[in-house]
Amino acid sequence: MIALDKVHLRFADNGRTLPVLDDVSLQVGAGASCAVIGPSGCGKTSLLFLLAGLLEPTAGTVRVADHSSQTGVILQHYGLLPWKSVAANIGLGLRLQGADREHIRARVSELLVEMDLAGFADHFPGQLSGGMQQRVALARALATEPQLLLMDEPLSALDALTRERLQHTILDIWQRHRVTMVLVTHSIEEAVFLGQRVVVLTDRPARVAAVVENPGAGRADYRQSETFFHQCRQLRTLIREQVHAD
Repeated sequence: MIALDKVHLRFADNGRTLPVLDDVSLQVGAGASCAVIGPSGCGKTSLLFLLAGLLEPTAGTVRVADHSSQTGVILQHYGLLPWKSVAANIGLGLRLQGADREHIRARVSELLVEMDLAGFADHFPGQLSGGMQQRVALARALATEPQLLLMDEPLSALDALTRERLQHTILDIWQRHRVTMVLVTHSIEEAVFLGQRVVVLTDRPARVAAVVENPGAGRADYRQSETFFHQCRQLRTLIREQVHAD
């Protein structure tokens, strides 16, 4: 589904070349989930933008099996249009694809129910809580029935209880829709709960420091298992070692 091979990314800035990613190779199978974790500013979002087709690598190859129209992207601060209603935000991707009005109406209605937003179709984002705004963003990403779901720290601005509840929502979406999922996060616990594979990046320019296989991810009760705590400890050690190495 996803394959990055020896990917380098450089940005030009006032005559200087700023390295962002350095020789990154990574594979994610169809229907799998992958969490990417690393220091702030190391290039995690740039990696996600490469997968979304919003950036091109300076060197190396990025292969995503499905067409970009089948990719859903959720940004850190949701990316909702404040002047559009909940229903209009959810249907935006379909409208841009040229879907007919009846199909948009039916799909939006379906997602409003699925995300427990049925009574809020005519509300605006500013009238919603952070958790509800996140559910609108999830609904919009799912409206086009993507095969690839890319998320850039989607839950970072939420309180702990809301964040945990929405982690279960994301888990449920992944299992029912069988999308391939790549999640960027700063949270070790979130990475272990949602990622069947956890990729640890170094500081910029980012390289892959470690890939931790995490087959227990996907179980609703995984958070209470000894394996979950072991994986969190392992990741914490890897990240600490990386910080000391830098």
